[in-house]
Amino acid sequence: MSELTPKQIVKELDKYIIGQDKAKKAVAIALRNRYRRNMLGKEMQDEITPKNIIMVGPTGVGKTEIARRLSKLMKAPFIKVEATKFTEVGYVGRDVESMIRDLVEASIRMVKSSRHETVFEKAEKMAEERLVDILAPLHKRTAAAANPFQALLGQGQSVPSESQEEKQQRMTKREETVASLKAGRLEDMLIEVEVEDHSSVGIEIAGMGSDINLGEMFSGILPKKTKKRRVSVSEARKIFTQEEADKLIDMDEVISTAIERAEQDGIIFLDEIDKVAGKSMGQGPDISREGVQRDILPIVEGSTVVTKYGPVKTDYMLFIAAGAFHIAKVSDLIPELQGRFPIKVELKSLSRKDLELILTQPKNALIKQYQALLEADNVRLIFKDDAIEAIAKYAAMVNESSENIGARRLHTVIENLLEDISYNASGNHPLMDVEIDAGYVKEHLKERIKDNDLQKYIL
Repeated sequence: MSELTPKQIVKELDKYIIGQDKAKKAVAIALRNRYRRNMLGKEMQDEITPKNIIMVGPTGVGKTEIARRLSKLMKAPFIKVEATKFTEVGYVGRDVESMIRDLVEASIRMVKSSRHETVFEKAEKMAEERLVDILAPLHKRTAAAANPFQALLGQGQSVPSESQEEKQQRMTKREETVASLKAGRLEDMLIEVEVEDHSSVGIEIAGMGSDINLGEMFSGILPKKTKKRRVSVSEARKIFTQEEADKLIDMDEVISTAIERAEQDGIIFLDEIDKVAGKSMGQGPDISREGVQRDILPIVEGSTVVTKYGPVKTDYMLFIAAGAFHIAKVSDLIPELQGRFPIKVELKSLSRKDLELILTQPKNALIKQYQALLEADNVRLIFKDDAIEAIAKYAAMVNESSENIGARRLHTVIENLLEDISYNASGNHPLMDVEIDAGYVKEHLKERIKDNDLQKYIL
């Protein structure tokens, strides 16, 4: 992120999100300000806190997509959470502090992955040695004792000593195995390996301000369970490389670095914030909505949350909230929480022209996705310009006449449009071109258009 200016951040977001320039600009400035703050002296850094953002706009216009793209674009700890998953402390469910614990976990994964990259080559060599030891042991295996008491007393079956010739044969086989592994001739061979058993179920106690996993509590006390698995050599190499990399990195240093990064650079995207807006009536399923807002307040304002890795401060984390606010309004949030989100950005509803651009312009455009999917079955889709216009027109029309779900409506329209082609494509035929024009769109959607026209007459 240190290399990206606000203009470059917006340019990256433009590859995937059509329009919503105000929201992109606000997010880009907030991200760049994190970098600018890190360039200052310690005293000034402590004084500058992030300016949190609240994004307001109807569903399907790009709020969540901005968050998704940011998480891929950045190299800072980032999580996206829904405000609706939280309940007030004292009610059954997850408390709001769990999002800080999730952010710390995400930060640890990032730092651990970065450290793995630095020791990867060494870990790969050590994994290779373990594979050779399994395929061609250096020493002859001793026979097992008849029972545990004999093993304790050293009364196992006696093993005859190896002759010099047998040792030489063993070494020759070992050298041949090393050569075969390097040449990739043994990748599909099945071997038996001993791996850590993660299948044990942990009992999680949620609520009352903390998440306690009893399995994790005792993991440091009880010996690690292992189990035997039959896997291919290539799979075993991956398992061993991961295990050896874990041994080579200092987890205490990883955790301390991860906590610091979460505190200084962490970003939390709080989606569906409008669903906890409004005062509760004191009864019913929404009784704790205002309580959730009160619980979120100290975290956004700056507090210390206790995690299993130690205390974590939230003073310098950036919070980006988002909501449709089609029933509730931003003013329905408690005033203290409104004040913690000084930057308010409104996202516009998508026009027909926007829908046309969404179909073709982004890097992951819907038309490109469906073309790639069907080309796997030897069908090359060719969309004419008038077909794109017709699809966008129909999607905009349905959004206006029924529920406005923004760009998500395009998924429904294209699925219905390509239903017959998707069903009949089998891949058992030569590559064929299928042209989609405005006539094809009208032909395949006319029944649904008719139904849609009739809806306005139904009370």
